[in-house]
Amino acid sequence: MVSLNGKVKIFIADFYCHKAKLVIEVDGTVHLTQIEKDANRDYLMEVSGLRVLRILNEEIEMDIDAVLQGILRKYL
Repeated sequence: MVSLNGKVKIFIADFYCHKAKLVIEVDGTVHLTQIEKDANRDYLMEVSGLRVLRILNEEIEMDIDAVLQGILRKYL
């Protein structure tokens, strides 16, 4: 849930780590058609103090260990 100027928006994230205030979105091909929508959503979460990381499905499928290590190094 994000609150901005008294308006509340509710988003369901793929993954969320409260301790790191990190939202992780796993993006498939559908996100290629909603770039502006995703950018607006990311902006609302970021101005609320959250960090947003978008990862492509292909990255996870190709090397999940590298993705996880990158998250740990950069965000936790």
